[in-house]
Amino acid sequence: MQPNTYQINRRAFLQRSAAVAAATGLPLWYAERIQAQAAEETKPLSPNDRPGIALIGCGGQGTGDAHGARRFGEVVAVCDVDDAQAEKAVKAFTKDKKVPAKFNDFRKVMEQKEVQIVITGTPDHWHTLVNLAATKAGKDIYTEKPLTLTIDEGKRLVKAVKEKGNVLQVGSQQRSDGKFRLACELVRNGRLGKLQHIIVGLPTGPREGPFRAQPIPAGLNWDQYLGQAPAMDFNGHNLHWNFRWWYCFSGGQMTDWGAHHNDIAQWAMGTERSGPVEIKGQSLAEMIPGGYDAASKYRVECKYANGVTMEIVDERTISPRHVVGEGRKTPNGIQFIGSDGWIFVTRGKLEASRPELLSDPLPEKAERLYKSDDHMGNFFSCVRSRQRPICDVEIGHRSISVAHLGVIAVRSGLALRWDPAQEVFVGENARQANLWLSREMRKPYDYSLIA
Repeated sequence: MQPNTYQINRRAFLQRSAAVAAATGLPLWYAERIQAQAAEETKPLSPNDRPGIALIGCGGQGTGDAHGARRFGEVVAVCDVDDAQAEKAVKAFTKDKKVPAKFNDFRKVMEQKEVQIVITGTPDHWHTLVNLAATKAGKDIYTEKPLTLTIDEGKRLVKAVKEKGNVLQVGSQQRSDGKFRLACELVRNGRLGKLQHIIVGLPTGPREGPFRAQPIPAGLNWDQYLGQAPAMDFNGHNLHWNFRWWYCFSGGQMTDWGAHHNDIAQWAMGTERSGPVEIKGQSLAEMIPGGYDAASKYRVECKYANGVTMEIVDERTISPRHVVGEGRKTPNGIQFIGSDGWIFVTRGKLEASRPELLSDPLPEKAERLYKSDDHMGNFFSCVRSRQRPICDVEIGHRSISVAHLGVIAVRSGLALRWDPAQEVFVGENARQANLWLSREMRKPYDYSLIA
């Protein structure tokens, strides 16, 4: 007797699911669900549906994002204040003798009608002004994380995007990874019993310096690179990748990796559109005068309204409740600790205190989270459908707000209470702490630049 079509299709489905499980390390039951959902997803539109893309900030991360976006559109413009970076991007994205237009002022990019998509890959302190300008110009935006330099910037951007209806995806790509999504679904559905504590382990930042002033490289507009940041000398260690370690440009690993892992912690708790209610923190290493000044070693303690506590620590700082990792090192990742066990997730790894915490399927009526297995693909799908992407502007803002709160607690030394609904500090120390929600912007690189 010949097998019927259903049996053949079912066998092929199970084989594909087993392959997915083997390749990803996900439990078979979860791989089967992913395969079933993939079969129901809307397919891409015609090859002619390829919007024009502009890359603003042509460093390694931005260029990588633009390469990923080329699957869905054409890179028609590049922009950077460092001409060498812009030229390199022009060569990288020239295709079939079609050469992208080159700019050094992002405002000119916003005037280009052939640009429908903006990829923001600048240093952190430029994200908000670029994204606000793109929002005003009616462009859809894929922006690198962290979304903003301050909490006030995030509130402004959320308001602008909601008013204009742009699609904005924050590059928190862990949301489009099955291991992170499964960890969050298990926690949300009570697999650990009552969630009690979360440990967010981040890399330890560099502690280097002092650095001496150096000549500004030819082709680099240093004043424009500084933007809203206070004037400072070029020293060769405050350009491109290393901007992260300077408080005037960023917040160190607290805002760099913290943007990723805090996002997952909040997703698992269901607080991705809210935040903690208490925060305190400390720097655990004195930074070198004249060198990098974003804290390299730190401990931040948060408490949420649901009673869950959370620590944010660097890899060389051990939490008393540390349950994963070898020796005296906190692993880079998120540890969820509940009354019935723990789950640890990081890139490429998902572990639990007992195998069945992962291997036992969730019930059919369990809460399911937004599914994406392709972060850039999800963005372009939402550009077409006008639906919210998996890491929309508000989620990106709330995730980085946790990191900003940590930076404020560490730098101020204050024990703080936070109202996540009003997004202000309350209670003791509130008046002083609320001054940290924004930073003075060096003119002319304030909001008037894009008015």
